[in-house]
Amino acid sequence: MANYLLLYSGGSMPESQEEQAAVMQAWTAWFGSLGSNLADPGNPTTGQAKTISSDGSVSNGAAGMAASGYSIIKANSLDEATEMAKGCPVLQGGAQITVLETFQVM
Repeated sequence: MANYLLLYSGGSMPESQEEQAAVMQAWTAWFGSLGSNLADPGNPTTGQAKTISSDGSVSNGAAGMAASGYSIIKANSLDEATEMAKGCPVLQGGAQITVLETFQVM
């Protein structure tokens, strides 16, 4: 079983307390449905970023797609991880998910 990084981008934050409660309930239910396949529930990002180029130069902002959060799940394949990710509540807020397989090097 491998770890898969679910990289969230875009989307919107709930505005009212009722919406926040509903979103938190959806996340709790999704995490529960993953069971032991949830390796790290992750966190949202602030949106603030710096990019370091291979020459060592630093620029403000994220190169390419700015991440709005992440989670790490365990699955037997990229396809299985993608199916699990389809239930993620972040999609209801208009975000996209990129599913990336990781591998152990250390």
